[in-house]
Amino acid sequence: MSRVTLSRYLIEQTRSHNTPADLRFLIEVVARACKAISHQVSKGALGGVLGSMETENVQGEVQKKLDVISNEILLEANEWGGHLAGMASEEMDNAYQIPGRYPKGAYLLVFDPLDGSSNIDVNVSVGTIFSVLRCPDRNGEEGDLGEEAFLQPGTQQVAAGYAIYGPQTMLLLTLGNGVKGFTLDRELGSFVMTHDSIKVPESTQEFAINMSNQRHWEAPVQRYVSELLAGEAGPLEKNYNMRWIASMVADVHRILTRGGVFMYPRDSREPEKPGKLRLMYEANPMSMIIEQAGGAATNGTQRILDIQPTSLHQRVAVFLGSKDEVERVTGYHQA
Repeated sequence: MSRVTLSRYLIEQTRSHNTPADLRFLIEVVARACKAISHQVSKGALGGVLGSMETENVQGEVQKKLDVISNEILLEANEWGGHLAGMASEEMDNAYQIPGRYPKGAYLLVFDPLDGSSNIDVNVSVGTIFSVLRCPDRNGEEGDLGEEAFLQPGTQQVAAGYAIYGPQTMLLLTLGNGVKGFTLDRELGSFVMTHDSIKVPESTQEFAINMSNQRHWEAPVQRYVSELLAGEAGPLEKNYNMRWIASMVADVHRILTRGGVFMYPRDSREPEKPGKLRLMYEANPMSMIIEQAGGAATNGTQRILDIQPTSLHQRVAVFLGSKDEVERVTGYHQA
């Protein structure tokens, strides 16, 4: 049986689904950058890449060495190809401008260069999350690309994906017509399709949430999780298992593989913040992937992909995964 590489799949999409050639090339460049990041992650202590920097990102979080390395890999790989008008990263305060010596393209790339980086030093799976948007028409306007160009609802994404660096390196990708999974063949040097049509089961018996924060959750989340914990004797009449990796990429990948519901609710310790996860870099691309796989994703009250962003680093509560469970906990918020 012939093996379908990522490049071959993208070429077929260009022919059969009118995927623009420049989008195909952009995805291939992102995939090559993810291979380079995977190589750096796999070095671990041997490459001197573990541990933290003496710097913080715009979120006020201490940056890991691999956060900075991964960010630079993605920027340098994508800035010169002529496919992008600009980039934005969770690790950078402002939008990244394409250097004037390079041609500019029709797309915007938004990414979390290394999600779950708190797990790097303990050798737990981490990953890269990315989202592709079309750049609005600037009507011939010159100068730097402003933040407002990126502030598009998730429904405007033309592609989204993530790479997970675990026992195998995989790339999960959607171009808006389902979700495909590719595994890195290190001998071949290419991502090879291993999962043709990924679907999230509508119902589940697994949930992922940080239980240590239970006392800080809002009442609808308290109610829902208490019902999960009640098992067969409770109103849901079945037993649930809890899984929590503290790496969104790893938790979502498990849900795509076998179902489940992932929750990162609002926290009463910071009532002014609508959530913890970043809308542009994490919630939107993951929500597109989950929906394309037949699941659902909300912030507790509305579909995440319908949210109009107001800032590059906007935060949001996240409930995503198997449709029945996401609809149940969302209904509790709306009651």
